[in-house]
Amino acid sequence: MTKIKNSILLLLFSLIIYACGDDNAFRNPFADVDHEALAISDNDSIVKFLKGHYYDATEDVLKPLETGKTALFDDSKLKIKEVTKNDINYKLYYYEINIGSPVPDPDKGNPTVADSIFVKYSGRTFSGTTFNAAEFDSNSTGIWLNMNAVIPGWTQTLINFKGGYLKKESNGEPFNGPITFLNSGKCIIFIPSGLAYPSSIVRNQSSNLVDTNLLFFIDLLDFVEDTDQDNDNVPSIKEDIDGDDDVNNDDTDKDGLPNFLDTDDDGDGVLTKNEDRNGNGDPTDDKNDPNNPDLPDYLNKNIK
Repeated sequence: MTKIKNSILLLLFSLIIYACGDDNAFRNPFADVDHEALAISDNDSIVKFLKGHYYDATEDVLKPLETGKTALFDDSKLKIKEVTKNDINYKLYYYEINIGSPVPDPDKGNPTVADSIFVKYSGRTFSGTTFNAAEFDSNSTGIWLNMNAVIPGWTQTLINFKGGYLKKESNGEPFNGPITFLNSGKCIIFIPSGLAYPSSIVRNQSSNLVDTNLLFFIDLLDFVEDTDQDNDNVPSIKEDIDGDDDVNNDDTDKDGLPNFLDTDDDGDGVLTKNEDRNGNGDPTDDKNDPNNPDLPDYLNKNIK
């Protein structure tokens, strides 16, 4: 055992000496990336791809442009959205296959940036001339994900779509077969690397997805309106206190736990759901501090 320990120590010492002798031994391969310039080149590559391909609705696939077909770039179903992330401006492109309609619940709107979504998807890398035939990730049966935990390209696109509805028998009873969603929101997203896995923030920099443009086919089957991830009776979207569409950076009591995951948002020892003095099940409308009349009790440490 002692011999093994000595061998490990010798190996560690050798690595330290090697690193000290060569400044580039453990150098971050992305250290010199100019992400602002990369955003421009990414966009050029995406535009080139969009001008050279079209969507075949019959086969639900992308194909190289053919005579008589409309390029994605010129197709009215292609939408362009300006998104600023980490002080860099990006262009996000998505193709509307179907907006979605949650019949028989037509009043159900779109998911927020903090809602839980049920989706099917497939993802590929792509460049200006082609896309990778092999999927780097996919789910063909449906999976629940949180909008605040997926890449920005997803979040900023899916808030523009609606979910579908469960197929039922003609008598209104649940369909006697595999779970099937009808008229769900469907799209293809063309995501610049800065809205996917940029080397400026991603930890696993050995991944081949770092600083790479990504293409996703997504089917938004359903979502939970006003998702409450910590069950404190405050919808997660309402826990975006600064209103920047990012619930991950709102931490009222500075305990390292964002409000949407914190059952006691102000850290006063009283659970948020119990700071509901009027008893209507909504802590956001209880404001009993005369010195701070606009501050809800559940965010006010002076009121319990």
